[in-house]
Amino acid sequence: MAALSAGTRWVVILGASSGFGAAAARAFAAAGHPIFGVHLDRRGAMPAVEALVAELRGTGVRVHFHNGNAADDEERGRALAGFRAQLDPDDEVGVLLHSLAFGTLRPMFPTPDNQAVLGRKHLEMTLDVMATSLVYWSQDLVAGGQLGRGGRVYAMTSSGSLAAWPQYGAISAAKCALESYVRQLAIELAPRGITANAILAGVTRTPALEKIPGADEIARRALERNPHGRLTTPDDVAHCLVALASAGTAWMTGNVLRIDGGESVSG
Repeated sequence: MAALSAGTRWVVILGASSGFGAAAARAFAAAGHPIFGVHLDRRGAMPAVEALVAELRGTGVRVHFHNGNAADDEERGRALAGFRAQLDPDDEVGVLLHSLAFGTLRPMFPTPDNQAVLGRKHLEMTLDVMATSLVYWSQDLVAGGQLGRGGRVYAMTSSGSLAAWPQYGAISAAKCALESYVRQLAIELAPRGITANAILAGVTRTPALEKIPGADEIARRALERNPHGRLTTPDDVAHCLVALASAGTAWMTGNVLRIDGGESVSG
């Protein structure tokens, strides 16, 4: 079975309304693949989401979006029920992309400028949304028979899994856990013919980056290092994801794959 056949193998994107998720939705739709997107947006952001859905449908593919918390068990059940209602008998999931970027940015200890610190609920919520939810979605799609042989699982990690940034402790821990889950999925899903890899993009101007304290300095340093003389874009990553989903990558699993234009290896 081919890894991704246009028209019948859906791409499921968690965090589909902006950043890497939206770019991936556009790239896979342009390649002819139906899109199931899950996002969490308030009413004020919905015109942009509706415009994205219309753009995707303009490529001629089927599109189904669900607005809700992808990390909530009941919401996940509702989202999957709505998705499965869209499927034809021969439809499958070719790609599951985890691109959820919602966590608490606080220090672990108070500082003169910031007395609000991480508590249990912040740590547990961040880990659940940005890491553990990948496991639950993978389990449900495999158990439901949608994600099978030739399937690809990708999860967006960050260089914050390797370094300590101000107020980034909870998210950094979640990214480390996410990479660990990817390795475990790679081992346990290998007999089913499903691969799992984490994607470490270069520093990219996304809504998630803009929320990090010191984002401008992070971007400036990355720009100085990148041999292409520019930052990574969501489209750079999206085009690589489409290529990585081909049948020829079936033996590539359990990795953290850098898509950064050489940023990480440049002095």
